[in-house]
Amino acid sequence: MAYLLSVNVGHPEPTEHSDRGVTSIGKRPVDGPVAIAVPGPRGTEPTGVDGDRVSDMRHHGGPDQAVYAYAREDLDRWAAELGRDLPGGVFGENLTTVGLDVTGARIGERWLIGDEVVLEVCAPRIPCRTFAGWMGERGWIKRFTGRAEPGAYLRVVRPGLVRAGDEVRVMFTPVHDVTVGLTFRALTGEPDLLPRLLAAEALPGWTREKVLSRLQ
Repeated sequence: MAYLLSVNVGHPEPTEHSDRGVTSIGKRPVDGPVAIAVPGPRGTEPTGVDGDRVSDMRHHGGPDQAVYAYAREDLDRWAAELGRDLPGGVFGENLTTVGLDVTGARIGERWLIGDEVVLEVCAPRIPCRTFAGWMGERGWIKRFTGRAEPGAYLRVVRPGLVRAGDEVRVMFTPVHDVTVGLTFRALTGEPDLLPRLLAAEALPGWTREKVLSRLQ
């Protein structure tokens, strides 16, 4: 059974690795139910997770980045490689999952979490300077990119409450083969894969525009 190990939220903290001087990347698990809702457009502060914050509103937030999920199994592989503890939320994820193939999830795939919340997979996370500074690991962006286990941004299709322990069920899988991992690889280092992304209708508009621009 796939389930949520933790639900994580973050608040602004000082950083030298962002033009804004603050970051909310450091999420921490919270107890009890957490409301999930459709956020406002990018440029407004809240995410889709009640109590969570966005510091860099130019690059984060909005309906196509309402919720960010990362697999505990992927965190465990990183923890073994880095030789350090990586608690849920440390990669900036709102949902730390168990038993779910996040990298292999298809763009447009829908997850039912608990009894009411429905989320739609829409894009991989692309690592940035703030993430690298937060992790404090040498060559972090290159290492993270090479692993190609980026986690998934999710849209909110049906709002409601989630909590740690909720079951995650895949309720819809598109017929194409465009996964989170393939999309990430196409956007970061394997441009030959870019034409395949156009089969995924659920790609965010800004991602589709980037793909079309590169193909031209």
